[in-house]
Amino acid sequence: MKPQSMKAETAAKKLGILLDAAPEEFRAAVITRDELAALQADPPEWLETLRREGPHPRNVVAAKLGVSNSGLARGGVTEPITTAEIKALLEAPPAWLVQERATQAAVRAEKIRVADRDKERAARRAAGGGGGSGV
Repeated sequence: MKPQSMKAETAAKKLGILLDAAPEEFRAAVITRDELAALQADPPEWLETLRREGPHPRNVVAAKLGVSNSGLARGGVTEPITTAEIKALLEAPPAWLVQERATQAAVRAEKIRVADRDKERAARRAAGGGGGSGV
C-alpha cells in the first residue's frame, strides 16, 4: 500500500511556514504523512529557525498581530514578514493595526454574544419553554 503524500506547499501550510523560505530539498520534495508527522514531532533546526524568526506566511502574521488576513491587506502588508518586524509593529502599532485589532476584537465579541444567545435559546427549547416564533 502506497503511503499518502502531499505537495511541499501543503506540508508547509500544515507546518505553518513559508514555502519559499524552506530549504530547496523540502520545496522539491513530495512529503508523506509519516514524514510530516516526523517533522512536527522532532523539527530539524531549519524548521525551528523558520518558525521562530520567519519570514512567516500571511495567516501566521495575521494571528501574531491579532488581525484577520483581510486586515493585513487593508494595512498594506502584502509580503511575508519576520518575527522582528512583527515585534516592531506590536511595540509601536501604526493606526491601521490599532483599528484592525479593534475590529477583530469586536468580531470575536459578537461571535461570543451570538453563541451565548444560541445556547440560551437551545436551553429554553430543551426545557420546553418554546417561546420563539420560529423565524
